[in-house]
Amino acid sequence: MELWFSEPHTPDIKLSIRVDRQLLSMESDFQRIDIFESPELGRILVLDGYVMLTEKDEFIYHEMIVHVPMAVHPNVKRVLVIGAGDGGAVRELTKYPEVEHIDLVEIDEQVIKACMEYLPRTACKLTDPRVFIHYEDGLKYVRSKENEYDLIIVDSTDPFGPGEGLFTREFYGNCYKALKEDGIMVNQHESPFYEADATACMRAHKRIVESFPISRVYQAHIPTYPSGHWLFGFASKRYHPIHDLDVYRWTERGLETRYYTPRLHQGAFCLPAYVEKLLRMVEVRD
Repeated sequence: MELWFSEPHTPDIKLSIRVDRQLLSMESDFQRIDIFESPELGRILVLDGYVMLTEKDEFIYHEMIVHVPMAVHPNVKRVLVIGAGDGGAVRELTKYPEVEHIDLVEIDEQVIKACMEYLPRTACKLTDPRVFIHYEDGLKYVRSKENEYDLIIVDSTDPFGPGEGLFTREFYGNCYKALKEDGIMVNQHESPFYEADATACMRAHKRIVESFPISRVYQAHIPTYPSGHWLFGFASKRYHPIHDLDVYRWTERGLETRYYTPRLHQGAFCLPAYVEKLLRMVEVRD
């Protein structure tokens, strides 16, 4: 008998993945956590029925949410990561020796425990001595911070359930306050392709534009995410994601990546016409 996991992308579309076995199924205080093993995609983390990552394509997401801001900001020492209990963003950040301190804020301790046990390739750097894990609500955590971080990475789930508060104007305003005077914030920005996802993308972009003087959107192609076309937000107090990109400095590091390159970095900000139109609709400041 074949076993399949299916995730609805719209009422009319599902992504179905054949799985060999289910490694974990549990209910935490916040959500359902499932981990499957697939012959094609490796292990798969699923929260409340939605794919968060697969071992085969997670490198795309995590490289693009980390290396884009790290190639722009000249001196990142203190980083706040909100969400990201799988550890992928932390893994990429620890490749930079100048990063001195990483605060990882994850509301659900069980997600981190599950990933450390079943997804060790992704969670392999959660025990790095520079990493400090806080099990609390990211919205509440960031309220008390001011002028503290060079970089904030908002690696949230979708804008409902435990991650809903991480898409509000209050949250983005608190992130602005928590950043130093030249700080950068990046966030996962949803997909622009299906109607409901595009609406969430526009709503988040509008709130970020209202909070930051520099706000741009870039893209990556992640096969297992809805439509395969995914957006990220780049918001900054000072640095422009293209004009302030230091290709030489980043290349000299000699970091090994499988998706990100400085050349791709520049191209990622060249968006399709329909996406540019969606974003322009909400970019008018009051």
